[in-house]
Amino acid sequence: MATSEMGRPPGESSIPMPTAFDKLTIDDPTRLIFGTAPRPVRCGTGLEIGAGAVYPELNFTLPPMTIEHASWAKVRAIYEGVIKAAVKRAGELSLEGLVVEFEHLPPMTAVAEWGAELTRLLKDHLCAAGEQFGLKAALRVTIVDLREETKPPQRRHGPAWERMEASLEACAAAGADILSIESTGGKEVHDAALTRADVPGIVFALGVLAPRDMAWLWDRFVEVSHRHGRIPGGDTACGFANTAMQLAGQQMLPDVLAALVRAMSTVRSLVAVERGAVGPLKDCGYENPVIKAIAGCPISMEGRSATCAHLSPIGNIAAAAADLWSNESVPDLRLLSGSAAIASLESLAYDCRLFNTATRRGSALELRDLHVAGDVELSAQAALLTPEACLALGRAIVSARDPYTRTLAAGRTALDWLARCVEEGRLRMPAREQRWFDRLRQAFDRLPSSPEALAADIRPRFGGLFDGGAYDFQN
Repeated sequence: MATSEMGRPPGESSIPMPTAFDKLTIDDPTRLIFGTAPRPVRCGTGLEIGAGAVYPELNFTLPPMTIEHASWAKVRAIYEGVIKAAVKRAGELSLEGLVVEFEHLPPMTAVAEWGAELTRLLKDHLCAAGEQFGLKAALRVTIVDLREETKPPQRRHGPAWERMEASLEACAAAGADILSIESTGGKEVHDAALTRADVPGIVFALGVLAPRDMAWLWDRFVEVSHRHGRIPGGDTACGFANTAMQLAGQQMLPDVLAALVRAMSTVRSLVAVERGAVGPLKDCGYENPVIKAIAGCPISMEGRSATCAHLSPIGNIAAAAADLWSNESVPDLRLLSGSAAIASLESLAYDCRLFNTATRRGSALELRDLHVAGDVELSAQAALLTPEACLALGRAIVSARDPYTRTLAAGRTALDWLARCVEEGRLRMPAREQRWFDRLRQAFDRLPSSPEALAADIRPRFGGLFDGGAYDFQN
């Protein structure tokens, strides 16, 4: 799969045949490291991601306000004010490269013209900065998955999908360099199962429903991307694994369950790459390092410099394999130093300066390992993000034949890995987590070998939440 090109010429709609990964692209843990990917991506105004340097990825959004026709002029003015300040500060910081992510708010996807207008505005300012002081930059546009509007969600047709499709087309035509989404196929079952710690329901959502939706959705993303000469960036399991992470952070779920969900969610996110996405994968996919090991694509990550958006137990280790370093998102609010978005950009810029200085001085591996060591003993989620754990998960996934058996393989490998970490003193697991760990292992051991048998098991509890026709699955 060629991933270093900017895309096909506009108007050429052929897409690559799906790739079934059966081995790791990175099979040595010392090579799973920040700034370097076997298949770098070139995009935007000459920015090459994964070719030896880490660049900031800045994401900013509106302060609390209503988005409507009456307020649109103000919305546009806010985005223009922030992007002007951002490229100015990028020049003052001597940034060599920058990615700006325009992550839609729901009305910006629902009204295709709005999302396209802001895409064009942001891209124009990035191009102007390239001409003014040589900034190499790219614009990522992430549309919203609107398909949760109906219950059960209609995934493959209906007004919500039509608005998403129109927004994707419009933003691609308006100049988006990288196209992404945080899709939600299977979330209607996953949310209900997660709050009950119902392992069969979680596995059915992640291993059966979500991969089917991902394959259908990403065939369309890749076709639009190639027709407009854009980069199909990738998806994330934010609606699944990050939900689990946040609930665990609030002591509403065990950390070990959040870690298990994260490991299994890799399979559904990998489907985007198998269908033609080339990265850089989107920031809040903490499963991205495993996919980087499998596919060799560059990844965006977020951690300690994304506390403006959410808290996590993996703020350092998340940087270990990052090719872009993101703040996740920040509203345009005033701080003592100025705009919150510009403060975030500065934090990211200094982090990236440290990564890249370590690379130039031959100290990248030492710095990576310090990032890993800072978190790994304190959280099951961190324990599954070490380079060695990522490769173990990757090997388990590519050794299996289909999304369901891959999800089972990822889950079993995660549980076995965590058990060894506890036994060897490499992970401190409180007694309450140990009890959950044993319960989860027992539940996992009882899972059936086929998705049809699993569907029969979960149907009494969750069958009314999803429409099998929306996934080409008879329920």
